Amino acid sequence: MAATQPAMQLTAFLERLPPGWGALQQAAADLGAITLTGVAEDSRRTQPGTLFVARAGRGSDGRRYIVGALAAGAVAVVGEWPLAELPGTLPPTVPYWQVADGREAFALLSAAFFDFPSRKLTIIGVTGTDGKTTTSSLVHRMLLNDGLHVGLITTISAIIDDRALDTGFHVTTPEAFDLQSYLAQMVEAGCTHAVVETTSHGLDQRRVAQVEYDISIVTNVTHEHMDWHKTWENYMAAKARLFTALSEYPPKPGVAKVAVLNRDDRSYGYLRDTQADTILTYSLATTPTTPNATCYASEIAITREGTTFTLHTPQGEQPVTLRLLGEYNVANALAAACVGLALGLPLGVIAAGLGALERVRGRMQWVYDGDFDVIVDFAHTPNALHETLRLARSLVRPGGRVIAVFGSAGLRDVEKRRMMGEIAARLADFSVITAEDPRTEDVHAISAAISSGLLDTGKHEGDDFIRVADRAEAIAAAIKLARPGDLIVTCGKAHEQSMCYGTDETPWDEFAAVKAGLAARGMEV
Repeated sequence: MAATQPAMQLTAFLERLPPGWGALQQAAADLGAITLTGVAEDSRRTQPGTLFVARAGRGSDGRRYIVGALAAGAVAVVGEWPLAELPGTLPPTVPYWQVADGREAFALLSAAFFDFPSRKLTIIGVTGTDGKTTTSSLVHRMLLNDGLHVGLITTISAIIDDRALDTGFHVTTPEAFDLQSYLAQMVEAGCTHAVVETTSHGLDQRRVAQVEYDISIVTNVTHEHMDWHKTWENYMAAKARLFTALSEYPPKPGVAKVAVLNRDDRSYGYLRDTQADTILTYSLATTPTTPNATCYASEIAITREGTTFTLHTPQGEQPVTLRLLGEYNVANALAAACVGLALGLPLGVIAAGLGALERVRGRMQWVYDGDFDVIVDFAHTPNALHETLRLARSLVRPGGRVIAVFGSAGLRDVEKRRMMGEIAARLADFSVITAEDPRTEDVHAISAAISSGLLDTGKHEGDDFIRVADRAEAIAAAIKLARPGDLIVTCGKAHEQSMCYGTDETPWDEFAAVKAGLAARGMEV
C-alpha cells in the first residue's frame, strides 16, 4: 500500500469519476463533509475514512461485510444490490451507490483515488504462463540501462527507484487499490515508464481494469490455473484482455500502442488479429532462410555461466550475452528486445541492457557448486518443470544425475499434478515429491496424484522417487542422496516467503532450507 495516501473530500473525489459510474441510492446530508482516506473491498483492510465496495464473489456475498466495514470506520459504501436488499439499515449519514459490477467499480474507484496514475506513465504489461517475471525484469533492466526512469511490479516485489516493496504472500498482480498505489508512487518518484507483470487472475478479476496499457507482451500460454479458468480457451481469453486493453483507452501523446507476440506459441493464432498500432513478433524457430518474426536468435550457446546468442532484428544483428540460463530465457530476451525496438532503443543499448540483468531471484539460481550442485527454481507448472528439467539435463556434469524436488499446490489446478509426475519421470533421474502450499488439502493425497504420473510411466517408488511430506526434510533428503556430479533442482517455491498449511501462512525460506540441508551434510554455502 502507498507510503502516503491522499485524503480528500468525497465531493472532490466524485468529480474525478465519469458520469453514470453508479446510481446514488442514499445521499448523506452533506457529502462535502465526508473525507475519504482510501478504498477497500476487504472489510479487514477498512480504516476510518474508507469507501467500502461490497460485491458478490465465488461463494461469497459482500453484503455480509458491510456492518464490519462500518464498524471499522467506512464512511461510504458501493455495492451491487439495491439499498433495500442490504442486510439491516444503512445509517443515513452513509452514502450508498449501486453499481452493476463491483470488481469494475473497485478498479475505477481505486484509480480515481490516486488520480489515474497510469495515464501519466508508459505502461508495459507482461502476461503468459511462464517467464513473466523474468521478461518483466529484462525489460526493466534494459530501460534503466538506457537512462529511463522506470518502475517494476512483479510476483517478487514492486521496485520504485532503489526501493523494493513487498507485495505480499502468493501475489502476482496486486489488488486494484495496491496496484494503483504503486503506480502513483512511481509517478511521484518521477518515473516515466512502468513494467507490470499481469496475470490471468489479475485480468479476469479486473484488478488491472483501469491500467492504461501501451505495450502488451505475451510469453506463452500453456496448461495452468484450470481450477479457475476450467478450459484453455477461457484461460486464453483472460490473457487476451491484456491486448484488447490496448484499444480501450486513447493513445498517450507520442506513445504508440504495441503488441508483442510469441510466434512459436499456441497463443499466436488467438492474438494475431490484435488491434494495435504495431504488432511485433519473436521466435526461436525463425532462421535467416525462413524469416517470419521481427526478432529471432541464432547461434544459441548455453553454459553454466550464462547464455549467448545473436539477436536478429529489422535494424540489424547484435551479439547478446545473458547472465541467465536456458533457451527459454533467450525467448524472454527476444520479447524484451521487441519492447526496446518499439521504444526506439539502439541495438547496442538493447543488448547491453539484456546482459545487465544479473539474475532473477529464484529463477535457476545456483545455491551450491561443489561435489554436486543445487539450484533453486520457481517452476510450478508442467511447461516450466519440463523446461527447467530439460535445462538441468544440459547442465549436469558427465555421469551425474538430475534430482528434482517438487510438489503441487493445494486447492489449485489438480490436472497438472499427474502431468508433472510424468514430466519428472522422463527428465529427472530421481524425484523427491513434497509439499508446495497444500492449503486445506491433504499433502499425502497431492503427492499420491503426482506419484501416479511417475508410476504409470514405469518408475518405482524407492528406486526412482520418494515422497517426503515436509519440504525442509525433502530438500535435506535430496542433498543426502546426492553423489558427486549430481545436480539437485528444487522447484515451486523459490522467492516465496511463506508456505500455506490449512488457512495459515507459515514463514518459509527455500534458500535457508537448502543451506540447512547442506549443513546437515557438513557443507557450507
